[in-house]
Amino acid sequence: MITSKLTSKAQTTIPQPIRAALNIAEGDELAYEIRGAEVILTRARPVAETDNPFQTFNEWGSEADRKAYENL
Repeated sequence: MITSKLTSKAQTTIPQPIRAALNIAEGDELAYEIRGAEVILTRARPVAETDNPFQTFNEWGSEADRKAYENL
């Protein structure tokens, strides 16, 4: 079993074997899933453009619109 300690600021270092297993590095995002008394740690999947509900709204997507609203 691999362990790490929690600091007074509720921070911990992810041990190297865990970082290697998840293929994570500085700046990567992590996802936590709570299952009863356990927490599953995984590498967060990148957000796909299709996950953005506003991606489909293109009524105001012209270059003229971008210029008109760029300073709002």
